[in-house]
Amino acid sequence: MKQSRRSSVLALAGLTAAVTLPAGASEYPDKPVRLVVPWPAGGLVDIAARTSGTALGAALGQPFVVENKPGAGGSIGADGVAKAAPDGYTLLLTTSALNMNAAIKRTPSYSVANEFIPIAAVAYAPSVLVVRSALGVSSLQELIALAKSKPDKLSYASAGQGSPAHLYGELLKSMAGVEMLHVPYKGAPQAINDLIAGEVDVLFANAAVALPQIRGGRVRALAVTSAQRFAALPDLPTMAEAGLPKFNADQWLAILAPRGTPPAIVQRLRAEIDKMITREDVRAALSQSGMTAAAVTTPAEFTSALNREYDIWLSVVKSANIKPE
Repeated sequence: MKQSRRSSVLALAGLTAAVTLPAGASEYPDKPVRLVVPWPAGGLVDIAARTSGTALGAALGQPFVVENKPGAGGSIGADGVAKAAPDGYTLLLTTSALNMNAAIKRTPSYSVANEFIPIAAVAYAPSVLVVRSALGVSSLQELIALAKSKPDKLSYASAGQGSPAHLYGELLKSMAGVEMLHVPYKGAPQAINDLIAGEVDVLFANAAVALPQIRGGRVRALAVTSAQRFAALPDLPTMAEAGLPKFNADQWLAILAPRGTPPAIVQRLRAEIDKMITREDVRAALSQSGMTAAAVTTPAEFTSALNREYDIWLSVVKSANIKPE
């Protein structure tokens, strides 16, 4: 899939720009850097963080230590980073959930732009709509028909309130005109484990979590959320192809810093991530887990795409009347 073909939502995938490093940037870092992941170990974001942390640590000469701080759809870890000292030694690697949580909070004091500086995107990734194997459906249309025949009887899991899986589920409900019960978890691995066990019926799972279970026959895949088919599952239709033509959503995975981080440090990190995402070993590691390395675009392009995406999820939040936990 080529980045140029993706929708405006997916334009969030690339944040970097070629820069000339200002004076003083070469002195950073002189001690280990914390890379906070607001999701449990073993999931998509964790894999991207550990891949990035290894590469950046080698490039910059200091360890990038990944710390998992899950909960509340990614907002607990994100809020902790937002309040950290803006010195470049506490960074956040998160996903589109950051914008989703902002849409849910939508208070005058909170916005992504007020809390963070976007440094660079690492990757983007689709999610896969999967169901428990015993549910008895093999297509999106069959799932919709079953949900309509059993209002509020089917359940869909998510990685927490305000997570991508949560809002994707609400988007599906709205577009298909069905009702399903939302069951939030603290992360995608726990959610898919309960799907396999038959405790829940439906899940929009990121590719890193879904692929092993799909290939092992433990869950059934119905569609992929991206505008184009997913290279790892080429026979799987998109949500649009499967019957919901306006359903199109991917996750971006990006590194951000607390607002107030010195421009020299931001530019230093941006330049190194720019180099990192062009490395074949990094691109291969991301691809193996169902991600595509981000393309390079400017911070201004990111900001514009960020605002468009926020408006999309704000509309979903208002329509579903989702409230903060």
